[in-house]
Amino acid sequence: MRSGFSSAGRFVEIACDESGSEGEKLIGGNTDVFAHAGVLLSAESAAECVREIRDRIRSPAMEYKANHLLREKHRPVLTWLLGPLGPILGNAHVYLTDKTFFAVGKIVDLLAGEVVHATGLAPYRNQGSEEMAVTLYREGPRMFGRERWNAFLESFNDLMRARTSVDSFFRVVDAMGLDGTRGRVDEIMGLLGRSRPHADSFRAGLLDNPKTIPALDPLIPAIVQAVVHWGEGGKLVSIVHDEHNGLTEERVAQLREMFGRPRPADLRRSPSGRLAGLRLVDSRLDPRVQVADFLAGVARKIASDELNDRGDAELVALLRPYVDSSSIWGDDRSWSLLGPPRSLRP
Repeated sequence: MRSGFSSAGRFVEIACDESGSEGEKLIGGNTDVFAHAGVLLSAESAAECVREIRDRIRSPAMEYKANHLLREKHRPVLTWLLGPLGPILGNAHVYLTDKTFFAVGKIVDLLAGEVVHATGLAPYRNQGSEEMAVTLYREGPRMFGRERWNAFLESFNDLMRARTSVDSFFRVVDAMGLDGTRGRVDEIMGLLGRSRPHADSFRAGLLDNPKTIPALDPLIPAIVQAVVHWGEGGKLVSIVHDEHNGLTEERVAQLREMFGRPRPADLRRSPSGRLAGLRLVDSRLDPRVQVADFLAGVARKIASDELNDRGDAELVALLRPYVDSSSIWGDDRSWSLLGPPRSLRP
């Protein structure tokens, strides 16, 4: 019997951890990439992996983290962990989120896209939110300049976190005019300028229901995708996750309810896969979660470096087999190296 599965092969328990989490602060934070890792190892195999890493690194630190593996002097340990002779290849999975692309996708989904749905007359009525998000993400910085573009994204981020007013956000939107230039970005910004009623409605709902799943926190979509990935074939998925203040009792209950309802759009690719349970543990007490912590941390750093055009070709190639094809990533150049072919999905 393969460790991690029930004898019937219909149940799987995975250990998960994340790196780069800053809640809903997607813009202007300390990290530009969020990574969520899941591993399928027995406690014994994971403990042996941790012991091997400690034996190879020989640091006096009580708790090892990804930064130990990322030091140049420990590169052979990292390449062993990710490579074909290591213990996790084929038993681990990483879901990456480019935070800026995630934010742009939410701008489209929550605001501009709502105008399309409401009117049916917009220039993008025959295209989905995905196409609009990709256009805005790739052309926005060039059209507006980096400073104005970042100010726009930060204002939206603050609006969705209830840290600025709707009026303040739309003043920024109004100031983003392109002096009569017509094009795809201008059309999207025009839709956004007409989305004030949707912003008011969303903001009101946010204030009325503060315990709802945050729209901008990438952790919840990552957990959803972990269940989809590991639940392939109809398996029940139980998650052991490192303690995280974003995983409150209310949000865990909402996750369970989500998987008990008819499949939301993000799950339609996998008609199976159900969440059997999610429990939080101290990563120091579960070697499986420690291994997930190592993988999430090194994946975030490798992916962020590649996104910023300073990637390490060897490490990127070693990470690629672990990367989920549905990762939220908008940059074509870095994705061509990091992940398998897939449709962009903001």
